[in-house]
Amino acid sequence: MKKVLIFILLSVFSVSLMAQPTRRRTTTSNEAAQRDPRKSVQASDRFSLSFPTSGAMPEDVAWRRDVYRELDLTKDKNAPLYYPVTPIGNQCNLFTYLFRLLISGRVNAYQYNVVTSVESFEEKDKINLKDFLEDNNIRKQTRDGKFVVEDADIPSGMVKRYRIKESSYLDQRTGTTHTKVTAICPILIEGDGDFGSDEFGDDAEDYSTAKALFWMKYEDVAPYLSKLPVMASDLNNVTNMTAEDYFTLNHYDGKIFMTNNMQGKSIQQYCKTDSAVAKEQKRIENQLVDFEEHLWGHVEKNDSVDSLQVAAVKPEKKAAKVASTVRKESRTRRTNSKSEKAETASAAPRSSARRQRR
Repeated sequence: MKKVLIFILLSVFSVSLMAQPTRRRTTTSNEAAQRDPRKSVQASDRFSLSFPTSGAMPEDVAWRRDVYRELDLTKDKNAPLYYPVTPIGNQCNLFTYLFRLLISGRVNAYQYNVVTSVESFEEKDKINLKDFLEDNNIRKQTRDGKFVVEDADIPSGMVKRYRIKESSYLDQRTGTTHTKVTAICPILIEGDGDFGSDEFGDDAEDYSTAKALFWMKYEDVAPYLSKLPVMASDLNNVTNMTAEDYFTLNHYDGKIFMTNNMQGKSIQQYCKTDSAVAKEQKRIENQLVDFEEHLWGHVEKNDSVDSLQVAAVKPEKKAAKVASTVRKESRTRRTNSKSEKAETASAAPRSSARRQRR
């Protein structure tokens, strides 16, 4: 009996020792969260679970092409990102939403490199929030050690363009191609110049008023964009789409201004004329389309007739074709009828009547 009691005591003591490190780790993590409240907010955030987004791009893809596009919000296809300029109830435009995420500390923003325009998501490239607000003359208040900016002071109406990084890639696991936005950058247009006419035109004076604010990693903001409704049509005013759907389904329309290349040059740097720039943009677009269409080879179906092609035939040509077909069928029937008669006559037995002699 004593041995049994000793064995039970040893078992209880060993279980308590095994549970002790877990308790220490829990206490340590709680103390770290108290030292840094921002980490506490991020740790308790469940947006990525409550609002799932499209899958991330695998790191070991077999093929990938990165392009940079510039979205003009004055175009109809990009207008859902700009309106409403002033928040109405729960609705706001994209920049107001991104700015709120930045102020609350839920999402990080990174410096925009004016020389290369290429994004960098390293720790050293994170923007300082106070310096960012002061450099852009955004009025702020301080409450409980945090910055607060009223909606009227957010320059959402001046952000009329976005730059995005778009990655087209081949997923060898499924054998399918995808196009995914991986980074986003709002561009603030200072002044009242007509910046929406042409990106590569003669509006150099208006173009100089553009200021790229920061880069954001799309994976960081995607769970929140799943909760931002946007209006996708003028005919249907129901907000039946989210901003994450808008980017995932590639509803935006933007010109390519740069690709990831070995020389690190934008299209405007190695194409000296407007026509050369337009030709290069079209060439890159065709490369992306051709790769997807000819990935597994192009198969022509000659055994079927396209109904659209048949409908596009002119009525007189169609009538002539039908008449010709009818004539051919009539000749074939007559020929077959003569052949059948000849075969019947040749196959019938001959009967001869002999004269009887008297």
